[in-house]
Amino acid sequence: EAQLVESGGGLVQAGGSLRLSCAASGFAFDDFAIGWFRQAPGKEREWVSRIDSRDGRTYYADSVKGRFTISRDNAKNTVYLQMNNLKPVDTAVYYCAAQPGGSYYYNLPDYWDYWGKGTQVAVSS
Repeated sequence: EAQLVESGGGLVQAGGSLRLSCAASGFAFDDFAIGWFRQAPGKEREWVSRIDSRDGRTYYADSVKGRFTISRDNAKNTVYLQMNNLKPVDTAVYYCAAQPGGSYYYNLPDYWDYWGKGTQVAVSS
C-alpha cells in the first residue's frame, strides 16, 4: 500500500532551522509530484510547497518563499523540506502528499492522492 511518513519536526526558536523528511513507499515515487502542507489548530490546511516528478521543478507559497527549500532524492524515495528563519506563524502540523504527474490545482488538498500522518513543528518567540 502507498505510504508516506514524515519526520524531523520539533521545537525551535524563532530564526532557527529544521529539515523535514518525507519517506515514500508502495507507489511509483518517481512519477509523482510531492507536496508539503501545514495545518494549525482551527485553521484550514495550507499548501506550502511542491516538487514535480522527473524534472524536479519547485513551487512555493508566498509565505515561505526565500526561507524554505524543497528537494527530492528519487534513489531514496524521499523528499525534504529545509526550513530556515522560522517564525512563530510557521507553527503547525506539516504533512507531505503525493500527486501523480502534475496538476494545475496543486494548492488544493483534494487533488492529492496520498497523505502522511504529519509531523509537528513548533516555533517559539
